Amino acid sequence: MNDRPLTLMAVHAHPDDEATGTGGILARYAAEGIRTVLVTCTDGGCGDGPGGVKPDSPEHDAAAVVAMRRQELEASCDVLKVAHLETLDYADSGMMGWAANDAPGSFWRTPVAEAAARLAELMRRYRPDVVVTYDENGFYGHPDHIQANRITMAALDMIDWTPKVYWTTAPRSMMQRFGEAMREFDADWQEPDPAEAAAMAEIGLPDEEITTWVDVTDFGAQKFDALAAHASQGENIFFLKMGQKRFTELMGVETFVRVRDTTKAAVPENDLFAGLR
Repeated sequence: MNDRPLTLMAVHAHPDDEATGTGGILARYAAEGIRTVLVTCTDGGCGDGPGGVKPDSPEHDAAAVVAMRRQELEASCDVLKVAHLETLDYADSGMMGWAANDAPGSFWRTPVAEAAARLAELMRRYRPDVVVTYDENGFYGHPDHIQANRITMAALDMIDWTPKVYWTTAPRSMMQRFGEAMREFDADWQEPDPAEAAAMAEIGLPDEEITTWVDVTDFGAQKFDALAAHASQGENIFFLKMGQKRFTELMGVETFVRVRDTTKAAVPENDLFAGLR
């Protein structure tokens, strides 16, 4: 008999990413007795500093930001009942086009094979049955999200079994509701210009292309509280402005595209572990 627990591994770029797109599944599957493993690839050093100091300010202390964000990440994992937190601690690369992209030690500059080998070692240690990360565009073009996809897919080619593999996404119908919520809750919201609107319209997927819809409504409070644990980035986390109830209504289903699978479980599915239990 195999006594190894079913295991979910989520590979994310920065502290706080785990809560936004996968906080619900991390909480839900932990509650169901599945072992949850979070791998965070960067140190979050390009985030806001204490007191809201922005990364382009001379007063921004990256080392202080890294220490603060590690504490917040651990607090988020406590809320979500994540069993194992692993950090690769690459330097945060910032947004696309920032000088930080090419800084020594940045995640974006790190050779894919090098980072993938480290991730593959973690996969061999935990032997995940399900692996979740971003799509090839990092959902919205963030360099560290793109790199997380690249190293995850490369690491999967280095191991000797085939987990179910999912990329996070959002249905276009939800993106429309998100836009409505922005107008409702953000007093500073400005309608995007046509080019920005066109780019935003390409985020996510048509509903019919999404393979997996996981109801995490019962874990909305945990997901919200995990996000709130990243208080230093509160100015950048629009979802916190909604309050827990409205947040859960909008974010109570997490959606994915299944990209690797040997179970032949039918899609659309409502469980990442369909065919495994």
